[in-house]
Amino acid sequence: MDTETQEINSVCTYCGVGCDIVGEVHNNKIVKIFASKDGTVSQGKLCIKGKYGFDFVTSKNRVTEPRIRKSFLEKNPEIREVVAGALKELDDVWYTTDIDTATTAATMKLKEIQEKYGRHSFAAIGGARTSCESAYLFQKFTRHTMNSPHVDNCARVCHSPSLKGMRQTIGEGAATNPYDDIYDAEFMVIIGSNTTEAHPIVSNRIVDVAQTKNNIAVIDVREIKLMKFAKHKVIIPHEANLLILNIMAYVILEEELYDKEFIATRTKWFEEYKEKILNDPYANPDYFKDVEGYEYLVKQIPNVAREYAVKKSMIFWGLGITEHLDGSYAVMAITHLALLTGNIGKRGAGLMPLRGQNNVQGACDMGCLPYFDPDYQVPKEVGLMTPQLVDEMLEGRLKAILNMGEDITHIHPNLNKIDKAFENLEFLMVQEIMMNDVAKRADIVVGVKSAYEKTGVYVNAMRRLHLSQPLVQSDLPDDWEVIQMLDNKMGGSYDYKDSSEVWDEVREVAHRRFSGATYLKMERHRKRGLQWPVYHEDTPILHLLDFRTDDGLGHFHYHQYKVRGQIQELKDNRCEGYHLTTGRTLAQYNNAAQTKESEKLNKRYEEDVLLANEDDAADFITEYVILKTENGQTEPLKVKLTDKVKPKTLFVTFHHAKSRINAIFGDKCDELILTAAFKSIKVEVIPVY
Repeated sequence: MDTETQEINSVCTYCGVGCDIVGEVHNNKIVKIFASKDGTVSQGKLCIKGKYGFDFVTSKNRVTEPRIRKSFLEKNPEIREVVAGALKELDDVWYTTDIDTATTAATMKLKEIQEKYGRHSFAAIGGARTSCESAYLFQKFTRHTMNSPHVDNCARVCHSPSLKGMRQTIGEGAATNPYDDIYDAEFMVIIGSNTTEAHPIVSNRIVDVAQTKNNIAVIDVREIKLMKFAKHKVIIPHEANLLILNIMAYVILEEELYDKEFIATRTKWFEEYKEKILNDPYANPDYFKDVEGYEYLVKQIPNVAREYAVKKSMIFWGLGITEHLDGSYAVMAITHLALLTGNIGKRGAGLMPLRGQNNVQGACDMGCLPYFDPDYQVPKEVGLMTPQLVDEMLEGRLKAILNMGEDITHIHPNLNKIDKAFENLEFLMVQEIMMNDVAKRADIVVGVKSAYEKTGVYVNAMRRLHLSQPLVQSDLPDDWEVIQMLDNKMGGSYDYKDSSEVWDEVREVAHRRFSGATYLKMERHRKRGLQWPVYHEDTPILHLLDFRTDDGLGHFHYHQYKVRGQIQELKDNRCEGYHLTTGRTLAQYNNAAQTKESEKLNKRYEEDVLLANEDDAADFITEYVILKTENGQTEPLKVKLTDKVKPKTLFVTFHHAKSRINAIFGDKCDELILTAAFKSIKVEVIPVY
């Protein structure tokens, strides 16, 4: 029967900007998505993913029934005997079944593995692409039901260094201000973030202001679109972030542009920091006098530093900062700049890490990290991080994984190593909406509701809680419902009637941030959202009076830059081969699992493209090339010559699993938190004839 068209408010399922959306729904099908004219986050605008990227909801690749691999049942005849009556043929690889049967089979295998190998033989990975309620129950199931400390999420490949660096210096690893403070800032530095492509609704604000105030500096290894609007267009060598940031601090200290009163009343260890940096030859801007092709930075970096110091300023950064060997140290250097100049704890001045997934902030808040319980409390036992878990698989100690909404076999580095590790598992269960790469390897796959089919809380990059509601109705289970079934069959006692009961428990367990954030309050403020911590009211700006360290002070922790990579080669006059960096394009999202299901999006960017400098054309005489390192090689990549990257440097997107971009990356990672060094690697270029 024909029904009326409805308009339903919810939240976008893509990046960490967390735009408010309105779904136009007819006969339980999304026909259009747009933003409210008075949307607090969206400002009435959506990027093309938000507008057109909803076709995945009805995609033929959706997992609509649980699947059990035939070979898994052949290896486990005792499980087969129990579930045989509920199996239906799908194809040569899979049976389909019902959710009760799938979870029964899963728990039988999990019990067997833990009895045989011990509680540390199980790990859970995922949680940033689903709601806070599901992320919370995911880590609770792992830590309490399974009694394993091994839980992690995809912050490991993106912003874990932001959390580490910010917590060590100011006690809180989250954005300090709302996006609209951009309009109150007198100056902005954007470093390691291709904001127009990765976070376009934030970049709208930046561009609006830059066109009238001429007040932004954009720092990157290549020329990006945002530089068209920049007062300071700063192109730097690969792996130079910490070097650049320390030079900015050196200039502020040497020219006494720092805020003496702020430092005296709100920080500690300043004098030690000052002495170290002023005596560090790598922090002196003159260092770039001998870096061929980048001599202009001797004057350019100090100009940016001076303007940042004397104005009310904000700093934005993305994975171009965090995905390096010194990502955590670079984030500390960013917070040092804010502490030096008092550009924190006030309107229009602060620190803005731009998150990737729509709920990566929320997943971390919920405790989906091996070293944090919910609310960033110390767990009874610290588990292993994902790269360490991969090693545990290879060494035969980790035998079973529950994966929820994270395509680990595509987005993580060293794919050849990961392939071998996953072959060593005795059991892999995946909760997903699509048959993506990791689902295709699973023993059991359970299809779950997408973000547009369920109620739940999502926390965006500015700590904003948004209570989503379903645009369409679905008979599939939510992630937390699958976890509850697993818990009950493992002998647990979860008995949540709906997501609000899970959230009420979150409000008690993570009360430091969420105690006052009731469903009722979030429903009343659905368009505006609430920024944690939420007690009676929310907190748009952090650190107004104190930092969230034990003593309430900001801490200086200086770390000297280590010369390496392209800078070492430029200093030694031995530039051979190519240095590659990676990034996103606007039309696709992360591993493209959802966006490639939308023809309007996929036809814009059907394959990953490699950018090379026009002056290097002699090395790119074929339409396609392969990139190779000691770790592995990509599939053929289409080449596009441009003047937007520097000579001897390359850029490639990473959206399509078939490209195998991550096969060329090894185990090099952030020194403190093991986030992979995706943003710079030396590669060999092989023509494809």
